[in-house]
Amino acid sequence: MMATAAVATKTAWKLQEITAHSSSVSSLVLGKSSGRLLATGGEDCRVNIWSVNKPNCIMSLTGHTTPVESVKINTNEELIVAGSQSGSIRIWDLEAAKILRTLMGHKANICSLDFHPFGGFVASGSMDTNIKLWDVRRKGCVFRYKGHSQAVRCLRFSPDGKWLASSSDDHTVKLWDLAAGKIMFEFAGHTGPVNMVEFHPNEYLLASGSSDRMIRFWDLEKFQVVSCIEEEATPARCVLFNPDGCCLFAGCQDALRVYGWEPERCFDVVPVSWSKVADLSICNNQLIGVSFSQSVVSSFVVDLNRVTRSGSGLQGLIRDDRPPAQQLPPTGSSLRRIYERPSTACSKPQRVKHNSESERRSPSSEDDREEKESTAEIQNPEDYQEIFQPKNSITRTPPHKSEPFPAPPEDEPPPVAKEASKPSQTADLLAPLPSQENNPEPVQRPPLASSTPLARTEPSAVIPAARNEPIGLKASDFLPAVKNQSLAEIVDEEAVSQIRKGHDTMCVVLTSRHKNLDTVRAVWNTGDIKTSVDSAVAINDLSVVVDLLNIVNQKASLWKLDLCTVILPQIEKLLQSKYESYVQTGCTSLKLILQRFLPLITDILAAPPSVGVDISREERLHKCRLCYKQLKNISNVIKNKSGLSGRHGSAFRELHLLMAVLE
Repeated sequence: MMATAAVATKTAWKLQEITAHSSSVSSLVLGKSSGRLLATGGEDCRVNIWSVNKPNCIMSLTGHTTPVESVKINTNEELIVAGSQSGSIRIWDLEAAKILRTLMGHKANICSLDFHPFGGFVASGSMDTNIKLWDVRRKGCVFRYKGHSQAVRCLRFSPDGKWLASSSDDHTVKLWDLAAGKIMFEFAGHTGPVNMVEFHPNEYLLASGSSDRMIRFWDLEKFQVVSCIEEEATPARCVLFNPDGCCLFAGCQDALRVYGWEPERCFDVVPVSWSKVADLSICNNQLIGVSFSQSVVSSFVVDLNRVTRSGSGLQGLIRDDRPPAQQLPPTGSSLRRIYERPSTACSKPQRVKHNSESERRSPSSEDDREEKESTAEIQNPEDYQEIFQPKNSITRTPPHKSEPFPAPPEDEPPPVAKEASKPSQTADLLAPLPSQENNPEPVQRPPLASSTPLARTEPSAVIPAARNEPIGLKASDFLPAVKNQSLAEIVDEEAVSQIRKGHDTMCVVLTSRHKNLDTVRAVWNTGDIKTSVDSAVAINDLSVVVDLLNIVNQKASLWKLDLCTVILPQIEKLLQSKYESYVQTGCTSLKLILQRFLPLITDILAAPPSVGVDISREERLHKCRLCYKQLKNISNVIKNKSGLSGRHGSAFRELHLLMAVLE
């Protein structure tokens, strides 16, 4: 335990207390990227957005007609999803301050939500025992996972985005393979409802917490329990792994407990009077915890520099009598596989199908009406402008690298905020804070294997689509060389003559391209799309192919299987192009093909041979084999580029997930 009460006071303190809603708070969540963004859902059917340690509501989101039971913020802190008591789900774009999607399909309360780490997918768990995977852009249910017999209390995507873990009131934890649409394993052992699950950030390890006061650690490679920790008084309400994976933080009724596994031990216990703690986040080596009671939300800070963790030595509270030689290995030594290319225990991947006509129908007028009725009321324009309006121009606020929260004097009470519905003026989002010079230096840890491939910067050869200057051209190249630049006076005629040198060549290039497009258009007007695509490919000019694909991509119904056989080799070239616009078009076309034809291709190739001669079936089988071979070649390109950073990296990772059935 901690040495004295004074030490505990300096280690943890109450940061703030706010009246978050006009009625009781039913859910709340912290943004994991900055640790400073807070979202609360209330029985007043609103979702309110706050900045931790700021007294006023930034934005209030409306649209739900029943109490908000679950909320979640995506990794980039740009989207928020909220599920209601009626089973409806709404997604808002925080930067645009507008409703993005309304998703209907569950028949009871939404208990849990989670954003896919990359790609536009959201998972939802409900009291109706179903788990649904939604495509945010297509506004539809991609798949329904059935297996739990009671309410699904928690959902978590794995760090590599290939698995989904779920916990339920039926005392089980299930691991699902997203690509195969099947359950991989069911972890049984808890004797009470399982309220939370959390993936280790690097290793194949899963932690689960239950009302039976047990925290269990599961090996995801051997599918067996690694260790069990029994909590002393009350069960944990939320858990969070340390970013380097050295320990697990458990938020209990009256304390923060720091656990290790292999062997089971408690490294430290920090008394914190946060009662119904609902979520934890780590920022600047400080753990932020938020709790709620009726309409009041409180935030707390724990200084992790003063908390004993496995990487900081084992002089804390150790729950076994093993000699030092048998204690845990140093932080950074991995005991099991890390997230690189996870293998699954599933058999042959199955086609992902929609469950009903209602789930794959196009948006109805009723849905549109509901989205129009959903609004984002900006309560504090100053904070909203600072947090959500700047995208790439300046660093977003709350910043990812901000100063720690200072510990207030012991006799100073925490500030009490005003109710969210009352507009008020605020100062800057983050008040000036003292520097970190007086804070203890954080303990240095050996590096731990990363859960995802290291972000690689895109090669300099890639030419961006949006640019202010022509690539490879300098104005000085077109001007006469002079010995003394300061005294040089350039005559207009000389400058114009230099510029005209390459004009004729450029005109020839553009004229040739115009003729090529006219040829393709003439064939297109006959109504034969396949022949027009063949003519564009025969011209052997990728720019013409890109122009044509940009048209075809706007109408998915134009795509046919025989068209894919012609386009796929061109897509492989586009994905490896140095031009950003070419890569974007290639990604869009490939995604359309995967969504429309990959399930069909895999089903036809897996079907048993037919009896007798069926010429149309043989032709279709030949096209499917050709497409499959081409997709396998493209999958190698996607795999190599999935580690890129930025928008391209996200697109390639999403495509890699869609192509997982080919592996």
